[in-house]
Amino acid sequence: MTTHSFLLSRMARILCPWLVVLSVVVFYRGHHLPGGGFIGGLLGAMGFVLIALGDGAAAARRVLRVEPIMLLTIGMSLALLAGLLGVFMGASLLTGLWLPEFSVPLLGVVHLGTPLLFDAGVFLTVMGFALKVVFALKEVDS
Repeated sequence: MTTHSFLLSRMARILCPWLVVLSVVVFYRGHHLPGGGFIGGLLGAMGFVLIALGDGAAAARRVLRVEPIMLLTIGMSLALLAGLLGVFMGASLLTGLWLPEFSVPLLGVVHLGTPLLFDAGVFLTVMGFALKVVFALKEVDS
């Protein structure tokens, strides 16, 4: 038996974009400070979980526009690629490889490399897994 909460439904629609933006900020700052791919992925998923709780899993899937299993697959692929790039360059597995630093307005100095790619994989994997589980549980409840 499902219940519909008007207040949760409306607040979820407002909070979802903010939670996704916050998840990207936590993901980006987590490279050198607390945070990162895992917590960022959970925060990103939480916006869509709120929509699923307020309006149902089908509504959350429409807002997400990508199947959670696709997020999971892309995330695992990125993490694997980040780990194997070191091997392809003649180093050991999960060796950190870096591009030259450059500066971006509002972000400062940007450090791009395989650790950031690995974190992006973790971000998408955690987000996809959390949404897959919550959507499946919510659909069973319906």
